Amino acid sequence: MNNAFFAQVDALTEAGQLRRLSGAFARFIASVGDSSPQLMIACVLLSELEGRGHSCLMLDELNADPAALLGWSDDPWGDLRATVGDWPQNTSAWRELLLDCAQVWAAHSTDHNQPLVLDGERLYLRRYWRDETHVASAVRGRALGGVLPLDAEAQTEDIRRWLDILFPHAARGGGVDWQKVACAVAMRGKLGIITGGPGTGKTYTVARLLALLFATAGDQQSGLRVALAAPTGKAAARLKQSIDSALDELAVKVGDELPLRELAARMGAARTLHSLLGARPDTRAFQYNAGNQLDVDVLIVDEASMIHLEMMSALLAALPDTATLILLGDKDQLASVEAGAVLGDLCHNAEQGEYQPETLLYVQASTGQQIPDHYAGHGGPIAQQTVMLRESRRFGGPIGALAQAVNAGDAAAAVRVLREGQDGKVAWTDLAQVQDLLQLALDGYRQYLQLVKNPPVESDEEARLTWVKSVLKAFESFRILCAVREGEWGVSGLNEAIEQRLQAAALLKRSGEWYIGRPVMVTRNDYATGVFNGDIGLTLPDPARAGALRVYFSEGDTVRSVLVTRLRNVETAFAMTVHKSQGSEFSHTAMVLPKDGGGMLARELIYTGITRAREHFTLLTPNGQVLLDAIGQRTQRASGLRTLLMR
Repeated sequence: MNNAFFAQVDALTEAGQLRRLSGAFARFIASVGDSSPQLMIACVLLSELEGRGHSCLMLDELNADPAALLGWSDDPWGDLRATVGDWPQNTSAWRELLLDCAQVWAAHSTDHNQPLVLDGERLYLRRYWRDETHVASAVRGRALGGVLPLDAEAQTEDIRRWLDILFPHAARGGGVDWQKVACAVAMRGKLGIITGGPGTGKTYTVARLLALLFATAGDQQSGLRVALAAPTGKAAARLKQSIDSALDELAVKVGDELPLRELAARMGAARTLHSLLGARPDTRAFQYNAGNQLDVDVLIVDEASMIHLEMMSALLAALPDTATLILLGDKDQLASVEAGAVLGDLCHNAEQGEYQPETLLYVQASTGQQIPDHYAGHGGPIAQQTVMLRESRRFGGPIGALAQAVNAGDAAAAVRVLREGQDGKVAWTDLAQVQDLLQLALDGYRQYLQLVKNPPVESDEEARLTWVKSVLKAFESFRILCAVREGEWGVSGLNEAIEQRLQAAALLKRSGEWYIGRPVMVTRNDYATGVFNGDIGLTLPDPARAGALRVYFSEGDTVRSVLVTRLRNVETAFAMTVHKSQGSEFSHTAMVLPKDGGGMLARELIYTGITRAREHFTLLTPNGQVLLDAIGQRTQRASGLRTLLMR
């Protein structure tokens, strides 16, 4: 029976339906004694789902439609299913079968270090169960720990006094000032979660929260240790730049009573999470961990939707219990590429609020804000430390309307906004062939390439730095985003086609792999050069060595460069995936959808692509039905985190 099963697994692997790792994992389990075909197919499915961002396999999915779970047609699933034989008829039967397997550990029973864990009706690879359990425990502990009691009048009054200084104006329309509320709530415990869409002021809010933390620190003000971090270098640089700008404006308002400029200068640069934790080559372990924790009092992490389960677990382990963790992010964006949807799980009821009476009383006392009754409820400890910012100050107009329609799953409204193309801010282009979008690429990239061809005549360093910054800024004004990597309408196909078109227009001259003007994305962390997965730079001449090339990376107000000979893991980046674009913004964003979404595209991807655009958004697709199908489908990642948080 197993020979037939593995033969079918091999056939599906060769056909590109399964990862090689999935078959190898099932063979490993079979080699140590457990070889029932039912367990084998559970292993294959579990491995496949892990590769698609799920942290576990829900047993009820085995009785529903596993083919849909994998995005398969009925044929390949039917062929694989036929090799299994007897199929357990319900979830209880699957649970009983798995508990009889020596390589499956029933969570919370005697542990023999089995590779598979069954917790309730969820089957895990052990490390994901460990990470999920740890995240749930650590986050709950932070939400509950250090919460101000209702009778802490002096502290609450101090918070109220400073919040009135930091937020001197009433909210628009006389409603709730959710930014002010978010600051107060974050002060109440060792965890603060601030979520909201683009333009809702997450970094504006956290800058005021930082000022509030400094102002209420008393004698510890000058020694308050604050760290800033984000999943990518680009997002980290933007976080630091935004906070510095906001604190500089605040310094004028608060005057000498709070030396904000001095305090801000001590924070240092924002860092990637890998850099913050001290990632080391060739190991998943970090320098900072539960036994060697970070030396910080406050850690602010932006773009938290991009943080995968394993990274969140490592971050929480390395953070002292006494430190305050502030997570910023848009819960409606794409989840991390790797397993887990941590921010989405933490914020799943953020729209409803679900604030308990004690939280409502505290908010009123510390902010003077009366939260409406329909946000009251009996949410858990995480909900009490979560605030959703609800008013976008940047995303009005057609781009905002389009993002809202997609997020609400209203395909008709989204199509109407795109087709009307109000003021040229949004547009829909029907594609017949790749050539139809190459003119858009030509127009979008022309400015930066013309700047590349006209370096400064002056040889001084300042003139050259100004030129490099202008080239990088021009490149960041336009980007083509793809929903998929492979194929004619994917990153690989479009990068090659765009490169050829720009060369035909004499805007660049390609001579080998590296050439002047080549945009590249780093695809793997490289600690020796200090570049990280997702960083994007431009290839320009090295002023110190004739004929040599360097890649220049923008880091806020500064620029860093690396010789091309030292960059081993990069790819051309005229087009990039929507996933890789998270944490970035472009004046004009063009998003390309393929001819066939294969049921794997969802509204979170469309929403994320739209919200990368500041001023103009263009949708391009050879098949409009792909857009409609994607808007109608939400990403559902199997996870037990919500359940664990409620325990």
